[in-house]
Amino acid sequence: MASRRYRIGEDPDYVPIGRRLLMLNWTLVMLIAALAGIGFAMLYSAANGSFEPWAERQMMRFAVGAALMIVIAVTDIRVWLKLAYFSYFVALILLIGVEIKGDIGMGAQRWINLGFFQLQPSELMKISLVLALARYFHGLTVEETGRIPLLVPPLLMVLAPAALVLRQPDLGTALLLMAGGGVIFWLAGVRVWKFALILGAALAIIPIGWQFLRDYQKNRVLTFLNPENDPLGAGYHITQSKIALGSGGLFGKGYMLGSQSHLNFLPEKQTDFIFTMLGEEFGLVGGLALLLLYTMVIMYGYVIALRCRNQFGRLVAIGITSTFFLYVFINIAMVMGLIPVVGVPLPLVSYGGTVMMTILVSFGLLMSVSIHRDIRISRQGNDDGRQ
Repeated sequence: MASRRYRIGEDPDYVPIGRRLLMLNWTLVMLIAALAGIGFAMLYSAANGSFEPWAERQMMRFAVGAALMIVIAVTDIRVWLKLAYFSYFVALILLIGVEIKGDIGMGAQRWINLGFFQLQPSELMKISLVLALARYFHGLTVEETGRIPLLVPPLLMVLAPAALVLRQPDLGTALLLMAGGGVIFWLAGVRVWKFALILGAALAIIPIGWQFLRDYQKNRVLTFLNPENDPLGAGYHITQSKIALGSGGLFGKGYMLGSQSHLNFLPEKQTDFIFTMLGEEFGLVGGLALLLLYTMVIMYGYVIALRCRNQFGRLVAIGITSTFFLYVFINIAMVMGLIPVVGVPLPLVSYGGTVMMTILVSFGLLMSVSIHRDIRISRQGNDDGRQ
């Protein structure tokens, strides 16, 4: 078959909007909707059989976020490449704004009050950082990635927001930013010995960093090492979480029949400890079913990354999927007592407006990578001029 001839100025990679909608990964959309549906059900249970105050608001946010996800998915990926640095600097300015004048909640200064919405800039930074790092490494050759001076700018891109988030204080999000950034560094081609050097330096400064932790953060680490030392104080959260998970058994106590959660022994059951409530009500089987859904979503994300033919899209897909994996891993490991409590929500299931919108926007970007996977982009950010 003869190849199509293009007029001068015509984009050979242009895909009509109708075809982009057909090219959407609708299986991934259904998996995302299934996870959100489980979240709605658990929030309904957390409110003792009421859509207020959590389930109804979460459903409205999901509807808006899902529409935004579709719009982002069908937008040309080169648009997001061009906006990568801009979005990063906007998120960084918002983080500085939180530092100057942010709303305080539960002892932390993390939000900007927009009147109709409480914006958490640290969540926006998770997406913006992935875009900015992907844009930066997309512009480097393999040889340039190995040069230490060229690794200083992306390293500062990670450390600057991580330091601002740590001051709020929000240790969990700071760790997510650094871990997600580290994954992109590694997959962009940064040598392993450089990671070992950074890890060694990090371990060396732990005694110094300990002095800068807040008292409650120190208590969380000490409680993780020995939760039975203060079961009614610092160890209360994790002790109640373990009791609830253990009491669920194989099949659970039944929907809305969990004693630890509905008798208010389980703290933050609608946010950080929602997996514990699910485990109590649906048991090991219910917990494994949820983990299976998460595993399928994560697998789809990595497959999209592997199939993408341009470096920017590949790194965006890997960064988003890895951040999503870290969300799930840290939250579930935390409520099981495998790591210290750091306040990371369970994505698409835990209650939270900014987190829900951030996750859906990130999946919109992931699906945009999937739709535009065959587009070749030059290191300067344009198409490669194929005719």
